[in-house]
Amino acid sequence: MNFKKFSLALSSCCLLLFISTSSAFSQPAKELRGLQLLEDIEYTITSLAERVTPTVVNITPIREISQGQGFQRRAPFSQGSGSGVIVREDGIIVTNNHVVGEDAMEADVRLSDRSNMIAQVIGRDKETDIAVLKIQSDRKFPAAHFGDSNTLKVGQWVLAVGNPMGLDRTVTLGVVSGIGRERLNLSRYENFIQTDAAINPGNSGGPLFNLRGEVIGINTAIIHMAQGIGFSIPADMVSRVVDQLVSQGRVVRGWLGVGIQSLTKELAEQFGIKEGHGVLVNEVYEHDPAHVAGIKPGDIIVSVDDSPVDSPNQLSRLVARVGPGDNAKILVLRDGKELTYLVPMAERQEKSMLASLPLQKSEVTLGLDVQGLTAALAEQFELQETVGVLVTKVEQGGLAHSEGVHEGDLINEVNRQTVRTVTQFSEAVAKVKPGQTVLLRIIRKAKAFFIVIKTLP
Repeated sequence: MNFKKFSLALSSCCLLLFISTSSAFSQPAKELRGLQLLEDIEYTITSLAERVTPTVVNITPIREISQGQGFQRRAPFSQGSGSGVIVREDGIIVTNNHVVGEDAMEADVRLSDRSNMIAQVIGRDKETDIAVLKIQSDRKFPAAHFGDSNTLKVGQWVLAVGNPMGLDRTVTLGVVSGIGRERLNLSRYENFIQTDAAINPGNSGGPLFNLRGEVIGINTAIIHMAQGIGFSIPADMVSRVVDQLVSQGRVVRGWLGVGIQSLTKELAEQFGIKEGHGVLVNEVYEHDPAHVAGIKPGDIIVSVDDSPVDSPNQLSRLVARVGPGDNAKILVLRDGKELTYLVPMAERQEKSMLASLPLQKSEVTLGLDVQGLTAALAEQFELQETVGVLVTKVEQGGLAHSEGVHEGDLINEVNRQTVRTVTQFSEAVAKVKPGQTVLLRIIRKAKAFFIVIKTLP
């Protein structure tokens, strides 16, 4: 091989070696960039955890036990019973009401520096399961701040911090799995954030943070025998409750004065509206705001202050947000027409639950017996409504039974027509042809609702 050919071969080998070396190093470079990205994310999470965990506390309620003529403070359990988060530098702590319990007025609070202090329970709200405590100290505490839970989206990353099983300031990472969860029977005003960030016994009352370190929820419940299903009370609800408990020791909510129910497919057809669009007013309490404004049973409430309503729970939350004395703009549908009412809210008060039982019977045509309601019967059974007929018997397997009519129900409307006597009730039902439906308005234990009975063809 002459020198020229050798030089050409050597140049070719060097070129191939360069190409091969460049290819070998290109893949690790991509891996390094990916690794750097992951380390940046990891640094963000660890920095967030370091920043927020000092605001999380361990809470153990302190109860007093009677001893002779006085009381003695009972020492708290060392493992604690729940979590909380400091939201103000002066020592205001937010937790769940079920963490502090019904009778405790003080709690032992263990801070991030492992010191223990006594906090007073300054307010509690059973309706949302929120309680507020105050550490009696002049020192400033590390405090977290509420974020805007209304802007949450499914898939956002969240950090849960708490004290599960007595393990202080445990941090778990997850995502928002769902928003607006309700019908869980955990509290009256349900609008939960669902998350897969691990929440265990002892996490109750602890905060759910977004990546900015803002509290966007208070962890309150898990579904037992399920993995990755936890629920948090949204920050916008918590912050309003906290402000009222701190300023006045109780929560004041608006009261419209109506009974409501969901619109089933059958009810929606009867009222000529799309299923799930609005809620049905089945009762209007006399002299309460809705009654004074002109809202009637059978109206469909579709919005409050321009916020759409699609469930009874949502309507309750929207009304509760309006302060007593403030006006709420209520949009209703009545016979297909939109009506707007400006309703001054009253303060919500507990209504007593009343009951009635049948004494006599009079046969009609829907598989049920009724009797007229007299003043004496209304007084005897403490009925708030005095118009209608009492159901005294429901035939097993009959039409009324299949739709859930009970003995003791008071029927005061048939197909939107008021009935005051057994005769009027019978005449109204007699107008229904085979195969058609009957819309009944029923009062049961002071609760009103509509049902639809389809007659046989």
